[in-house]
Amino acid sequence: MSAHAEATHEPTHGASNRLVIGVWVTLVAITIVEVYLAYLQSTIHFSAATMLIMLIGLSVLKAALIMAYFMHLRFERFTLFLTLIPVTLFCIGMMTVIFPDSLRLLQIRLMQ
Repeated sequence: MSAHAEATHEPTHGASNRLVIGVWVTLVAITIVEVYLAYLQSTIHFSAATMLIMLIGLSVLKAALIMAYFMHLRFERFTLFLTLIPVTLFCIGMMTVIFPDSLRLLQIRLMQ
């Protein structure tokens, strides 16, 4: 078998241009929704918790799309992807530990 014939039978790893452009358009659309939600905050006045949940949810979705397609994790072994879960949980845990302290500092600043 020739080298050319072997090269044509290798599996392709990666996304097509159409898929990458579709993901990019989706990311732009999610960003537009986030900006629109920030605009609505000034007119409709969502509660802070509601706004944070919506924005964090959209940001997690964007991060998942970026990791899956632009970092090519969609095409990796599933076990490699599973290693990201403990790291994500650790980061969320650290944010919940540090976040109350930031609120305390904000209250101190507002009292001055």
